[in-house]
Amino acid sequence: MSAKDILGEARAIQDWIVDIRRRLHRHPELMYEEVETSRLVRETLDSLGIDYRWPVAETGVVATLGKGDGPCVALRADMDALPIHEEADVDFRSEVDGKMHACGHDCHTAMLLGAARLLKEREGELPGVVKLLFQPAEEGGAGGDRMCNEGALENPTVQRAFGLHVWPFVPSGTVAGRVGTFLAAAGMVHIKVTGRGGHAATPHLTVDPVVTASKIVLELQTIVSREMDPLGSAVVSITTMRGGEAFNVIPPDVELTGTMRALTLPDLHRLQERIREIAEHVAAGNRCTAEVEFPGNDYPPTDNDGHCWDVAKRIGAEMLGPEAVVETPPLMGGEDFAFVLQRVPGVFVGLGIQNEDVGATYVVHHPRFKVDEGALPTGTALHVAFALESLRELAG
Repeated sequence: MSAKDILGEARAIQDWIVDIRRRLHRHPELMYEEVETSRLVRETLDSLGIDYRWPVAETGVVATLGKGDGPCVALRADMDALPIHEEADVDFRSEVDGKMHACGHDCHTAMLLGAARLLKEREGELPGVVKLLFQPAEEGGAGGDRMCNEGALENPTVQRAFGLHVWPFVPSGTVAGRVGTFLAAAGMVHIKVTGRGGHAATPHLTVDPVVTASKIVLELQTIVSREMDPLGSAVVSITTMRGGEAFNVIPPDVELTGTMRALTLPDLHRLQERIREIAEHVAAGNRCTAEVEFPGNDYPPTDNDGHCWDVAKRIGAEMLGPEAVVETPPLMGGEDFAFVLQRVPGVFVGLGIQNEDVGATYVVHHPRFKVDEGALPTGTALHVAFALESLRELAG
């Protein structure tokens, strides 16, 4: 069966896929809170007669299709939403204040369930096993790492993995990616600057953490501009500053949070080292102290295996046309699927969903983010085609 034939089958169930996506979109859940999302996934798998293991990493689901004595390929979708209040003008807006599927994980889950349906229809023909990984906590919780640590890639051992992300940077009907580093290593930073508060009219009697924190923010910008290789890529962004409650009171402390990104883990750790040194020394030079922490998880870079990217390109070209496969430079976003790619060869691709005609023009993590739902069958078809082609190759 050709990739175009698979796309035709996926388009025949588009309404089914979109309905699941909209049900998920109305009820977003944050990382490790994906209780109802996980329930919908399991109920759908039950209706399809697909076996699964649950819970994995608290709310995750690992479904299995095919024969246990052949090769094994994994397909992955993340399930969690973001703490963003939705402003998109859609009929199926989030019904939960302050929470939104602003990164398209509702689409990812729906597309993988679509793949589950199509793969189930040809389960007897599979020359091996397909694992479907429905993962929690991509948005900072390292759910992919936890699923791997809890055996999601074992029994049977996964030999190749595939994941995709709705991609607002390229038009619908295209697939984006590259060999090697596709997405960056990423981490978080928290800095607490402590001084001595007091009345704003007598600053000489205080040790002002607001001014000191401001100096730290400015000095941190020199790490990338003055210390990193200009031919490399790195990001240091301080995104929040919190301190004080009154216009005429200098607070005793100020807290900063932000993120750092690099294309390798060593460079990420170098950024962290310099952030700590600069914050502590700038604070000391202004008679304050700075406590620097890197909470959460350091995400490794998302590195695409060369052969797996060739497979994905070949499938994309057959399915959509050679011009629809877009080779792209690395992006400084981080991605949890990187934990899977640390362990097994695989590929992560971007599924174009940019379409001005339906208002799909905003980037991910934006309150008005929208998706061209006409692209969802393509994502389902890519999952199915990658699994079938990989099993055929691995089975020899």
